[in-house]
Amino acid sequence: MNFELTEEQQMIQAAARDFAREQIAPVAADFDHSGEFPLANIQAMGELGLMGIEVPEQYGGAGLDTIGYVLAMIEICAADAAHGTIMSVNNSLFCNGILKHGSEPQKERFVRAVASGEEIGAYALTEPQSGSDASRMKSRAERSEDGTHYVINARKSWITSGPHARYLVLFAMTDAEAGAKGVSAFIIDTEEAGFSRGKTEPKLGIRASATCEIELNDYRCPVAHRLGEEGEGFKIAMGVLDAGRIGIAAQAVGIAQAAYQASLEYARDRKAFGQEIGTFQMIQSKIADMKCKLEAARLLTLRAAWAKQQAARTGARFTVDGSMAKLFASEACMWITHQAVQLHGGMGYSKEMPVERYFRDAKITEIYEGTSEIQRLVIARQETGLR
Repeated sequence: MNFELTEEQQMIQAAARDFAREQIAPVAADFDHSGEFPLANIQAMGELGLMGIEVPEQYGGAGLDTIGYVLAMIEICAADAAHGTIMSVNNSLFCNGILKHGSEPQKERFVRAVASGEEIGAYALTEPQSGSDASRMKSRAERSEDGTHYVINARKSWITSGPHARYLVLFAMTDAEAGAKGVSAFIIDTEEAGFSRGKTEPKLGIRASATCEIELNDYRCPVAHRLGEEGEGFKIAMGVLDAGRIGIAAQAVGIAQAAYQASLEYARDRKAFGQEIGTFQMIQSKIADMKCKLEAARLLTLRAAWAKQQAARTGARFTVDGSMAKLFASEACMWITHQAVQLHGGMGYSKEMPVERYFRDAKITEIYEGTSEIQRLVIARQETGLR
């Protein structure tokens, strides 16, 4: 077992850390307050290779591995989780799915533009009445009379980066009678007729990561833009989420890392009753537990990234590894940020300190890309073999 990072992994980690500290951290609170989409920063991240870390260089990416992606995600999210959310969707949900299931023309046209930061990608699975139970979606895609297009009518909700995405991977029923086996995947160009966006959602956290509903009304999608074969959409969606959960686990580690570091510094600097509060046993107990949970979450996340890399060579599944990392890291993140607010006392409740933002941002990691409850179901069903 080797815990040493490769030179390439250390380089992407350092590049992400430097960019996060110099370009993101100074403006994170302002973006959180305004809810403005950080387009200039996202484009700059694309130029650094951060928007397509696992994408081969021939398609405009950095050509690195999943561990490198996790390391970079942690650094970006330690500065601002909203930037990390946009990065995660581009990398894990958009580029990953097309690289694995797309045709060569699809990779050239869609992956290159998004991996380079030139365009924004999104992922459209959830519907107003269909979240965790994606097999019951109401979106429909029917072949045109001449057979060259699919006519899609769909309404999707909670689309991360939706207000700014040029391209998105969308899932719709091509055979409603077949249930999950009737779902197909499509690559949508949002500048084509029939596509529209709803209002941007006012969110508790990750506020600079714009989220909205989208609608497709008689949208004509070329057959050449179908991702994979008809009926493979649900399998594609679940496989993409397996990878996406590793990104969310990394996001949770990044937020927790920032909250822990802020708490450590506050415990050293803040004085009460004539001494640093870090000398008090109750505070020391919090610091020790925060550190243990943080490092356990980090190791589970890195192991899941390693498992994904192994799976690329062996064809094995990494579903449980991703779910365990996402479940543990997100709940550890929520706990750590809660303790950080408590440790800061009244200042932890003030927007003058960043820990209240970490606390708000942490909650979403327990919800999107499969709630904690869904992760427990995934793990238990895989382990027992029972449904």
